[in-house]
Amino acid sequence: MPIIKWRPFKDLEKPFSPFRLPDFLEEEEWVPFVPTFREQEPAVDIYQDKNNVYVEMPLAGIKPENVEISIEDDVLTVQGKSEEKKEIKEKDYLRKEIRRGAFRRVIKLPVEVKGEKATAEFESGLLKITIPKITKAAPKAKRIPIKVKNR
Repeated sequence: MPIIKWRPFKDLEKPFSPFRLPDFLEEEEWVPFVPTFREQEPAVDIYQDKNNVYVEMPLAGIKPENVEISIEDDVLTVQGKSEEKKEIKEKDYLRKEIRRGAFRRVIKLPVEVKGEKATAEFESGLLKITIPKITKAAPKAKRIPIKVKNR
């Protein structure tokens, strides 16, 4: 590891810019974090039992009628939007706040499912989706006799 000279006032030697990386990051190979819209996607829990796949997604503040669920080729898509309006009137001012948001979550399911038989429930801000699995008959084992030839 190389020895780095300590210069406590190094940051004051360069003009300040909120877009400038800290010096220790500029000196090394470093890929900056690129923010994505993933933080707008709701978290999801997926689990399964013998017959079903279960998907749970917290959607606090979103009305069930603003949520759309579809399943195609074992891919679950949940999308929705929310709009919250708040208006405060006090003395000499008026403040209005409108917060809008939309999300779309696409999830490849771990097994083949019967998407047309899926059900969804919305309770206390939690969306619960139950999707039946396609049950395949277990392959039948066939014993194959071995012919022995004399040499």
